Amino acid sequence: MKFSPEDLRELVGRDRKFDILAIGLQEAPKHNIAGLLQESLAETHSLLGEATMQSLQLFLFGAKSSQTYIKELRVDKQAIGGCGGLIGRKKGAVAIYINFSGIRMVFISCHLSAHEHKVEERNSECKHISHSLFSKDDNSHSRPSHVSVWLGDLNYRLQDISTQPARSLIRKNLQSILVEKDQLLQEAERGEVFNGYCEGTLSFKPTYKYNVGSNSYDTSYKIRVPSWTDRILFKVENNSGIDAVLHSYESIDHIKSSDHKPVKAHLCLKVNHV
Repeated sequence: MKFSPEDLRELVGRDRKFDILAIGLQEAPKHNIAGLLQESLAETHSLLGEATMQSLQLFLFGAKSSQTYIKELRVDKQAIGGCGGLIGRKKGAVAIYINFSGIRMVFISCHLSAHEHKVEERNSECKHISHSLFSKDDNSHSRPSHVSVWLGDLNYRLQDISTQPARSLIRKNLQSILVEKDQLLQEAERGEVFNGYCEGTLSFKPTYKYNVGSNSYDTSYKIRVPSWTDRILFKVENNSGIDAVLHSYESIDHIKSSDHKPVKAHLCLKVNHV
């Protein structure tokens, strides 16, 4: 994947009316992405923390006035099986925990196993990551987070449909029909993964796989079935006194430097004071 300044500006957006911005990258280049992001956000936000594991990267930015609201910040990472790390394409997750103005939040950027048939592997990896992150903390006063956010290439695919029928539905703007075939939604409905998590409506086109440099789906000999591999899910703990409203959930189609389309979400939190 290659980044241009224009891509980064599109990624961080022009409307900066948010307190915290989490940016998770998978299979990202090793050059100074943090510096490039800081340059793009310099007028409004500063880097609060970062967690990296080879090509897996997570950056947390806060409004320049937010430093005084940070009570604690920790990072962790968890690799999963496979030899991807040998070529710099690590599978697993990196995470940042932050206590921001009394709201305890965890952001997780992950990259799970690929291919349609590896549903059970992805389910198992999600559970392993959930149980492993921050498990080595020796802070006896550590408490569960109020809000958890997963973002990344979860790699769940469309089930029981071939390439051409799927692409035909997308061309007709009927991708809503494909939602029923989404593996992640199926597995969540069965209670296998992401219990208690919420996700916005998949009203955008499947985000994978594109020809790099274009808005055209894969024309290689593999002609992969389009899928919503790139997702953002969130969970608010019961009795946390926090309400969460998802204002938007969309893909960024203007970015063409990857075979995936990035996805962004705008989540607003409100603390209910007793």
